Amino acid sequence: MGAAAEHDTAEATGSWFPVPDEGSLPGELAGLFAKARERLGFVPNVFRVYAFRPQRLSAWFAHFRQLHEPTEHLDGADREMIAVVVSAANGCLYCLVAHGAALREQLGDPVLGERISFDWRRADLDVRRRAICAYAEKLTLTPREVTREDLQSLLDVGLTFEEAWDVAEIAAMYNLTNRMAMATNMLPNAAYSGQARPA
Repeated sequence: MGAAAEHDTAEATGSWFPVPDEGSLPGELAGLFAKARERLGFVPNVFRVYAFRPQRLSAWFAHFRQLHEPTEHLDGADREMIAVVVSAANGCLYCLVAHGAALREQLGDPVLGERISFDWRRADLDVRRRAICAYAEKLTLTPREVTREDLQSLLDVGLTFEEAWDVAEIAAMYNLTNRMAMATNMLPNAAYSGQARPA
């Protein structure tokens, strides 16, 4: 990639912080960028922006991967749904667009994915998914009001304690990620907008 193209790529992130040249990154992160290109066809701007602090990008991504491991009652779509609900509540442009695309793909249903992204209450979700969304939104908007009954609402729809912990931890992680996206002025890659939509 030439210097002009690299500059254009850095500018496209929107970041107010310096965006490192990809050639200057440690080998582990160069590998992460290469895998993203192979799988997605592009490097997500969150990687480019977070690369300003390379060790923290590595730690964040390791945590992200753990939290997105599907389980019996909390599949990949459910986990992306939490990211979308939190990001919508926070008004985070980057995460709402990026995880909206991932949710459409995980669901295999672009219409439902879009409805959840805009208004999960009107998306005709089943009781289990409504409980997950309600918990994630409450933990985001009014965390001091979360009670033992809110945890029970997740257990009552079939989640294990471990999966209920995951709901809380995913919501908490996306609150951090949303705030960092907004603190840096991170913009979503244009490619996300066309992903997982009907032909």
